[in-house]
Amino acid sequence: MSNYHDDFQLEWHGNTVVIIPASNVESMSWDLIEQAADIVMSPLQEVEIPMVVFDLSDVSYFGSVFLALLLRCHKHVRSRGGELVLCGASKMANELLRITALDTLWAIYETRDEALDALMG
Repeated sequence: MSNYHDDFQLEWHGNTVVIIPASNVESMSWDLIEQAADIVMSPLQEVEIPMVVFDLSDVSYFGSVFLALLLRCHKHVRSRGGELVLCGASKMANELLRITALDTLWAIYETRDEALDALMG
């Protein structure tokens, strides 16, 4: 059984947090995703206006479980006046985001540096 601490890394860049899901994120169960969402969002409580980058570089594919996590984080971040963006999405992930029209909800950047520049600039 995986542990959510192994499934997500958090890196702070000033007031912006980069969340890096592990490549096996799609195999996580719903209850583990719920725990992961709480862990991921917990540090955001300390920031007045949370800025979040989900770096998907290690994730080749994801589905409804991970999309639910992204949407939950997005709702929380937006309710606090912040912004959530994505970067490093694979071709398959970009296609899924396009088909679900979620590419209109989140800005999607090629690289982490581009995403950070957009949020911090």
